[in-house]
Amino acid sequence: QVHLVESGGGLVQAGNSLRLSCTASGRTFSRYSMGWFRQNTGEGREFVAAISWNGSTYYADSVKGRFTIARDNAKTAVYLQMNSLKPDDTAVYYCALRTSTPSIIPLNYDYWGQGTRATVSS
Repeated sequence: QVHLVESGGGLVQAGNSLRLSCTASGRTFSRYSMGWFRQNTGEGREFVAAISWNGSTYYADSVKGRFTIARDNAKTAVYLQMNSLKPDDTAVYYCALRTSTPSIIPLNYDYWGQGTRATVSS
């Protein structure tokens, strides 16, 4: 079993930054892929970024150049640095673990955190 806990959300003005963190426990973290997704009420879960076990990264076009995903296997943590935030980035952000290669499809992930809300005001 894996337990994921996100933190770092909050309220910021457009143009500012937030850094989300996700810590994992329960399995050999370093072997698996991690992803960040976001969701607003009434909408589906949207892919944001993913990172493979060896550090290869993938981004949604909407965040490319503004967001950076990174992992620290020693701390069993994954991070999402979000810069130049826009009101459209407002959402609940979830981290997820996949016991395989990275994927942009939420259903392909095996474990999820409870989410952390990021709100960007204009």
